[in-house]
Amino acid sequence: MPGRDAPVSAPAGKGRPGAGIPRGVLGSLLALGLAACAVGPEYETPALPLPGHWGAVPRTQVEPTHAEAAPNLKAWWRRMGDPVLDALMDEAVAGNLDVATAKANVRAARASYRQQVGALFPQVTGNASGTRGANGGRVGSGGDVTVDSGYGQYQAGLDASWEIDLFGANRRGVEAAVFGVDASVDDLDAALLTLVGDVASNYADARGYQAQIALARRTAASQRETEALTRRRLDAGAVSALDVANASGQVASTEANIPEIEAALAASVHRLSVLIGQPPATLARRMAVVRAVPSPRLPVPRGIPADVLASRPDVRAAERRLGQSTALIGQAEANRYPAISLTGNINATGTQLGDLGRASSISWAFGPSLTVPIFTGGQLKAAVDLAEAGRDQSFIAYKASVLTALEEVENASVSLAQQRIRTGKLSSSSASYREAARLSRSLYENGASSFLDVLTAERSLYSAETQLIQSRVATAKSYIALNKALGGGWDGMVDTSAREVVDGYTGPHFARLKLSASQ
Repeated sequence: MPGRDAPVSAPAGKGRPGAGIPRGVLGSLLALGLAACAVGPEYETPALPLPGHWGAVPRTQVEPTHAEAAPNLKAWWRRMGDPVLDALMDEAVAGNLDVATAKANVRAARASYRQQVGALFPQVTGNASGTRGANGGRVGSGGDVTVDSGYGQYQAGLDASWEIDLFGANRRGVEAAVFGVDASVDDLDAALLTLVGDVASNYADARGYQAQIALARRTAASQRETEALTRRRLDAGAVSALDVANASGQVASTEANIPEIEAALAASVHRLSVLIGQPPATLARRMAVVRAVPSPRLPVPRGIPADVLASRPDVRAAERRLGQSTALIGQAEANRYPAISLTGNINATGTQLGDLGRASSISWAFGPSLTVPIFTGGQLKAAVDLAEAGRDQSFIAYKASVLTALEEVENASVSLAQQRIRTGKLSSSSASYREAARLSRSLYENGASSFLDVLTAERSLYSAETQLIQSRVATAKSYIALNKALGGGWDGMVDTSAREVVDGYTGPHFARLKLSASQ
């Protein structure tokens, strides 16, 4: 029939195994099974052109001049010197749901690999049946009744089949499964990299919000003192009511910032709680203890651009998927070639159970089967074209992942270097405005300056100190981003064998009928 494969089977035999089949044929079939060839392309990791060094960021800002070896990214967050952050990392790795999903994907990939390996071996199944019956009684000519003692029919046997992987279709499937396992492990590493980065970033945000809240409260308290001084001077007739109104308005404006920052702080704490796999309010009490914004230990060694090929798990996963798609081309190509299988069975039948062991009740059959794709309407060639297109997509994704990694390292390097410069300038600015605020208030108390000078100085000081806190947070987050871009993630042990859902007894048992409430 057009469009279908045409199977050709050898005749079955009975008696001594191998009877009717020349020994040379059996030997040839076994040799084919053990030394089968393969079709399709052989995978090699592509060599991509990479720059020999990073961009033009001043090296003193991000790394020492001698840093050419692969960077040591082990537990990079510990260099931020915050034990609370260190503890949160351990909790996040143990409880995060994205990591749990990635671990389940690893188990699924390994199970798929075992399935593919199983296709390389012979498949054997057993069968048995038994029937017992009677024909009823018979009445003789003399009126006597004869009762039939009954009859029986028993059967037991084994069926076996083995597909000789002549052109490597199954072995290409195993090869693809191996690449799939590697990719799933790299995906787990990528999930861990993202997790530790998110935990560190949200933790830095939370500490920054706490610092801004403390600053707003200190500033408001100072401004209230200025308001009280202005009221005393109003009572003495030294200033107008306009100055008192401006002083009161400035206090209210500063205090108005606090609720918004409190909301942002709560959101960061809630995100941290969810990242460790707990309800949003879990960390509220622990994070209520105020700590400083984490200050990273600099400089950060970056190594050379080629290091990202090995250190970035998303790049490694993309490369493994390229190998997987290459193996699938060979599998699709092998399906265009003939397939040979060995099939056989052995059966014993008898009217009594004891008859099953007698030689006279045993029959067997053995022979090869050849399947040749004669006409399939172009489906098999289309499957190869589809696999080749998939390989192109994987190759493009691999190149894109490499370029993205290089871009992220460059961006984070520039950001970290410039934020350090900005923090230094803002620190000087804050010190100057702090001195200006002190002098303007002293002059105002002595009547040598107007309230406008005090108002301007306090506003400038509050703005500069707020920007300084934000810049410190941005510096910490740029440091986090650079370590993530370089491939720094969790490097401890992760147990992928533990299941999230553990069933009870799953052997044979009476099923419970579950009805919905509406029924």
